[in-house]
Amino acid sequence: MGIYVIKMPDIGEGIAEVELAAWNVQPGDTVAEDQSLADVMTDKATVEIPSPVAGKVISLGGKAGDVLAVGSELIRLEVAGAGNLRESAAPSAKPEPAPAPAASPPAPQPAASEPVAPPAPAQKSALARRHAERQPEPSGRIRAPGEKPLASPAVRRYAWDRGIDLQFVFGSGPAGRILRTDVDTYIAGKQGAATATPPQARLEWEEALPVIGLRRKIAQKMQEAKRHIPHFAYVEEIDMTECEALRQQLNTRYAETRGKLTLLPLLIRALVLAVREYPQVNARYDDEADVVTRHGAVHLGVATQTDGGLMVPVMRHAEALDLWQIGGEITRLSEVARNGKATRDELTGSTLTVTSLGALGGIVSTPVINYPEVAIVGVNRMVERPVFRNGQVVARQMMNLSSSFDHRVVDGMDAARFIQCVRGYLEAPATLFVE
Repeated sequence: MGIYVIKMPDIGEGIAEVELAAWNVQPGDTVAEDQSLADVMTDKATVEIPSPVAGKVISLGGKAGDVLAVGSELIRLEVAGAGNLRESAAPSAKPEPAPAPAASPPAPQPAASEPVAPPAPAQKSALARRHAERQPEPSGRIRAPGEKPLASPAVRRYAWDRGIDLQFVFGSGPAGRILRTDVDTYIAGKQGAATATPPQARLEWEEALPVIGLRRKIAQKMQEAKRHIPHFAYVEEIDMTECEALRQQLNTRYAETRGKLTLLPLLIRALVLAVREYPQVNARYDDEADVVTRHGAVHLGVATQTDGGLMVPVMRHAEALDLWQIGGEITRLSEVARNGKATRDELTGSTLTVTSLGALGGIVSTPVINYPEVAIVGVNRMVERPVFRNGQVVARQMMNLSSSFDHRVVDGMDAARFIQCVRGYLEAPATLFVE
């Protein structure tokens, strides 16, 4: 047997270091060739690092949240044959050492044939993934506080939609990964039912959650935006009755051949047309060089909520797309963002951003500008309300647009005129198709 050291590979695009987002294996696990070892992040793109060889995990090169340089040690495996430890240790000019306890996990695990003693607190997270007989702790959790459950984005969404906290769900997949069937088992009450907490019980537990991975990137981005940009908000009410009627007519006629439209493609079309009249809104501000760059192309950022947090994939050249192409791009970008497959190019270079909370949109919001852009348009909930028209009270579909602007670049009057231009297109939707 030998030791095989896997180093952090060069993932391209000039990246010199990455953040370790999550481990998909733990010391003692057996891994197959091409099995995913870890997820790493650069900017907002998540990349899986596969194993080039099969073997048994001896030690990990860091913990979630650590920043690793390209070429640094990522993981050590015990493999059949000589391994490659001599090459990795060549700079030290020392003979290859035999595997020592120091290179092993802090708490060595007994062989499968030996009796397993009750785990010490530091061993709980590793044992929970390797012993299906493990029972939930008195709190109902089966992981140590702060330990991230392993699950695919699809399983996380499946659990989220059913109000299930994966921290309480036992994972039966490789390395303790939670499968969809595990969520179904939990829902059916086959696990953890005996430890349910009475509704009136006092809860004393607390947990510290490290700000790492995508959450750290979001925090940095939002802090940078608020530190650099003097925001001001502008909210306008829009009568969407005619626009909604047009959308339904288009879906009735073209849904089977072109796909169904939401209101967002119509709004984006209105933004594209309004930008032609107010190009100062479709811009990026380099506050170090004191240069504002206006763009003819509308590279639209589409704020997307994922299991890990907010991401903003970019729709390139929205000005050149029709309604159904816009709708298709929204769907595609949302999927790659939520699956962690968005590329660097799909997450950078936006010139204007639109954000929507859908049915949760509320009445008013104050969205944060996507730095270094100078404007963001937020969509609030559409509701039917009584409105006076020609002296009569009638029911109309009303919706607010809540927008934020960089006051260094966009004057209040120009911001108001821009939103009023958008409003004009949406309230008379036939004008969306007049060049």
